[in-house]
Amino acid sequence: MNDEQLQVVMGLIMNAGNAKGEAVAALAAAKENNFAEAEERMKAANEALVEAHNTQTSLLTAEASGNNAEITLLMVHSQDHLMNAISYLGLTQELIEMYKRLTALEK
Repeated sequence: MNDEQLQVVMGLIMNAGNAKGEAVAALAAAKENNFAEAEERMKAANEALVEAHNTQTSLLTAEASGNNAEITLLMVHSQDHLMNAISYLGLTQELIEMYKRLTALEK
């Protein structure tokens, strides 16, 4: 893996990790009925996820153009981070909605 590919893969890991971290914080805020903060955190999570997804798209585009990246454990790890972040954000959004409904029922 050359330095450029390493930089791309590390960016993918970083952005996917940031997305999941923001979603974790959003869920914690929702548990405390702080839905404004939860929504802000989910917005930041989705922005980081878009960055990670754009990085993945650049890797796919390069490969489709014949510029194949070396498949390393680090590359696989980056894809794992991205897929976990996507799943976690989707589930977190559903849980936030559940907390909102529970809060409304308590009133």
